[in-house]
Amino acid sequence: MSDEVLGIVALLVLFGAIFIGFPISFTLGALSLATGYIALGPVVFDLAILQTFSVMRDTVLASIPFFLFMGFLLEQSGLMERLFRGIQQLLAGVRGSLYIAVIVTATIFAAATGIVGSSVTLLGVMAGPSMIKSGYDPKLSAGAITAGGTLGILIPPSVMLIVMGPVVGVPATDLFAAAVLPGLLLSTLFLVWCLLRCWLNPALGPALPPELRPTALGPVVKDLVLGVLPVIVVIMATLGVILLGIATPTDAGAVGCAATFLLTVGSGRMRWPQIRKSMLQTLEVSCMILLLVVASNLFGAVFARLGSPEFMAEWLLGLSLPPMLMLGLILGLIFVLGWPLEWVPIVLIVVPVVLPIVQAAGIDLLWFCTLVAVTLQTAWLSPPVALSAYFLKGVVPQWELTQIYAGMLQFMGLQVLAVIILMLFPALATWLPRVAG
Repeated sequence: MSDEVLGIVALLVLFGAIFIGFPISFTLGALSLATGYIALGPVVFDLAILQTFSVMRDTVLASIPFFLFMGFLLEQSGLMERLFRGIQQLLAGVRGSLYIAVIVTATIFAAATGIVGSSVTLLGVMAGPSMIKSGYDPKLSAGAITAGGTLGILIPPSVMLIVMGPVVGVPATDLFAAAVLPGLLLSTLFLVWCLLRCWLNPALGPALPPELRPTALGPVVKDLVLGVLPVIVVIMATLGVILLGIATPTDAGAVGCAATFLLTVGSGRMRWPQIRKSMLQTLEVSCMILLLVVASNLFGAVFARLGSPEFMAEWLLGLSLPPMLMLGLILGLIFVLGWPLEWVPIVLIVVPVVLPIVQAAGIDLLWFCTLVAVTLQTAWLSPPVALSAYFLKGVVPQWELTQIYAGMLQFMGLQVLAVIILMLFPALATWLPRVAG
């Protein structure tokens, strides 16, 4: 058996093991070491060490504990519950008001982080308890949180777009401009889907019954002010310093973390037990996320060294197909590779392999890169390897993994729809860079 085929077999074994119920982190690690040892010999252990140190030295990952601590502090202080309660009471007659809050918050937060793991976990910490208490559907709630959290991979400033720019020879600023409208399109699709489903089935996101609706506007405004102002300060403390070029996402996360700590302590509702609990939760969830990242990167490194991505791409190169059909197959390949691989090996290995085909077909590179970004975002919601499900499960253990998967699949369909719309209307990606340029 060739190394390339061995990599594909390992991928199939991975899917089967996860479907059976094996823990994903240990399955990824064990399968990576076993497959790597068969093909590469003892050098796979050196590769495992190098990949682990490489991940641990990634300064962007250092932002994860900061954003998690922000979320747990907001949860323990009760400020986020007050915010969601205020929104729900303000929109008491609207079905699915908390879905509106989640999607809007996710869209704004995506511009502050660009890190899917941090976004999903923070949204889960903020919105999960409120949705459970309000009797919202677990599937649709989980889908809204995980889908909203994946917006960070697309909406600028996106680390993935920064890396992709030099690979395809396109300025990252142009890629940022190209991703704005598709990002807003996805956010709008998520919002419309949630409201439409709640309109058809009110039990999914029930409006408050008349007897529980506020009789006066004053308390609602108070809840909103006390809930919204801290969030605005946190967002400005993170997003503001990034947009002004003052700090990196990691530094911005530290600033936001400090601002959140001061705000929650200053609110008078935080005591040492709440702070201690927030710290322990941050440590626990951070370890879970980083272990997943290390394991997935090790599998990605072994998979790439076996040559399986190139093998799959070369098979595609040998087909003589019309440009649009070829583009669809390329995106399909990237979508499938996005299940076991992080975006880094796909952007750095697969995209350069298929780039000559894209250029020969006369496909606009801005359009192509945006399609790749949206497709990779879709892969974050594709069971069984979708890490977003495990990030959310770690912070909202009340929801079953099967419920989270069912919710994610709904929004994955919306993302596929967004890819189709973007393929039919390339101007969604090319118009804004042309105007801005």
